[in-house]
Amino acid sequence: MSGWFRQAVGGLPRQFWFLWTGTLINRLGAFVVLFLSIYLTSDRHFTQTQAGVVLGLYGVGGAIGTMTGGVLADRWGRRPTMLTAQFGAAALMLALGFAHSYWHIAAVTFLLGAFAEGVRPAFSAMMVDVVPERDRVRAYSLNYWAINLGFALAAVAAGFAAQFDYLLLFVVDAGTTLVTAVITAIFLAETRPRRRRTPGAAAPAPAGGMGTALRDRVFLVYLLLSLAPVLVILQHSSTLPLTMLADGLSAATYGTVIAVNGVLIVLGQLFVPKLIEGRDSARVLALAGLIIGAGFGLVAIADGPWLYAFTVVIWTLGEMLQSPSNAATVAALSPPELRGRYQGLNSLTWSIGTALAPVLGGLVLQRGGDALWVGCFALCAIASAGQLIAGPARNRRAALRRAEEIALTEKAVTGDARSTR
Repeated sequence: MSGWFRQAVGGLPRQFWFLWTGTLINRLGAFVVLFLSIYLTSDRHFTQTQAGVVLGLYGVGGAIGTMTGGVLADRWGRRPTMLTAQFGAAALMLALGFAHSYWHIAAVTFLLGAFAEGVRPAFSAMMVDVVPERDRVRAYSLNYWAINLGFALAAVAAGFAAQFDYLLLFVVDAGTTLVTAVITAIFLAETRPRRRRTPGAAAPAPAGGMGTALRDRVFLVYLLLSLAPVLVILQHSSTLPLTMLADGLSAATYGTVIAVNGVLIVLGQLFVPKLIEGRDSARVLALAGLIIGAGFGLVAIADGPWLYAFTVVIWTLGEMLQSPSNAATVAALSPPELRGRYQGLNSLTWSIGTALAPVLGGLVLQRGGDALWVGCFALCAIASAGQLIAGPARNRRAALRRAEEIALTEKAVTGDARSTR
């Protein structure tokens, strides 16, 4: 056990552990988005469609935030982008808790999405900067483990806190976001790669911009295939709680059931890197998609807490395989000097999913819940087939990116040696 523990957590950079700690603290208080649909329908008495629109506005704001955050992470720097997004998100979280009218809530939710999701590209780019390629799957698994440890505890705590006062959810969420910003300000150093310039030579040409990423067909195809499981997974915070409420279950029961997701990941995620080590990422992603689709498809026959918990177990197993494989694939396809933009586009799939999942899911749910959950399985199955077809092209592109990173490192070493002489 001690040898396995050293393999799982040993040898990672100090800055990674500060990122990991910030993730854990932030997720321990991540109450609001998880319970927003219940809050809007039960406490503010909005319709399911109105709640879906508000959640969709969070996704639209998140889409703008991730694109902006990706560009700023490359141009301005990882650290200042993260600080701006984190302090802004903490303030907007409190503002949302005190908002009452529908349009006020909608506007603040839109802005909250922009700031809360704007930190993702800079955070992910900083992690790629500080963690060597050989350790990235392990690092992503550890970070995902922290996310879900916090998620499991937050889901249970928020379910009971919501029974007393929903405002408490917003206050705690804002507080943990603020603590994460303080960690960023004190302990994290800037990691953006610098373009070297030989003394007396002309300024280096720009490495490219968002247009370079948007013309990368291999990467764009991968993002399109990744969107399908995202749309399905995000049903857990939009239509799944509404389905459970319709079956007569309480918000506290939903919190306990969804906490199974976090508990299972906490217990098993650290074993995933060893399980998928050396395996083709396209096959891992295809299998993960099928398992996710099967888990949500089984919601069609669930009618009690234990059956709902069983469906969560199934799709969580797929999520555990999908998350680190997805993060490592995006890192492998990203040029070193455009990591922020590529991470921003990757985060955009989650923002698009956040915008579309509650709206599309809510519309289908109103016409019949079984059709929604069967459709989730079909969508994941189609995406899994696409992963297998597109896999060889991604492997060739990843090999090219590795060569570019080696060349950039050698260039930086040569530049340092010339400066020293």
